[in-house]
Amino acid sequence: MRIALYPGTFDPITLGHVDIIRRAAMLVDRLVIGVAINRDKNPLFSLEERVDMLERECAALSKDIGTEIEAHPFENLLIDCAHDVGAQVIVRGLRAVADFEYEFQMVGMNRSMDSSIETVFLMAEAKHQAIASKLVKEIARMDGDITRFVTPRVKERLLKKLKKKLKVFSYLSGSIQHPVGKTPFIIIPC
Repeated sequence: MRIALYPGTFDPITLGHVDIIRRAAMLVDRLVIGVAINRDKNPLFSLEERVDMLERECAALSKDIGTEIEAHPFENLLIDCAHDVGAQVIVRGLRAVADFEYEFQMVGMNRSMDSSIETVFLMAEAKHQAIASKLVKEIARMDGDITRFVTPRVKERLLKKLKKKLKVFSYLSGSIQHPVGKTPFIIIPC
């Protein structure tokens, strides 16, 4: 059985991710999507929310292609995660030349730890190459249209999440009054 691991933060999953998942799933018998627990990135969505979004977005894809696709949270080294799930291949998506330099270093490090695990690079379709989760969140924060970058279900969840965060920020910054009439403290944006 050919098993591949496609790792990322997926905060949130974009159409670029979906494109890579679809094409990677056609190459293997089982595709494990490694959902990174990366505390340095400070994700907007919780691990559980990211896994749920991936599972929902990939369910129909898995059925259509006939490949098992599963989400697998991980916090260890990527190469160790590959061992944990039995992957012989690590799939990485490339958007631009800038991605390649970082990915090239990662492949070298991973191969030095286990040369039996191959890394395969897939380019997203041209219309998805500029999509990055970070940019999608920024566009959504600024009330831009993210319809071209995420599925309708992810768009709804992202907008709901940002609206909730905005309410908390508004309350903390003083634009919404504390129930007693005083703001507990004020955050001054830089």
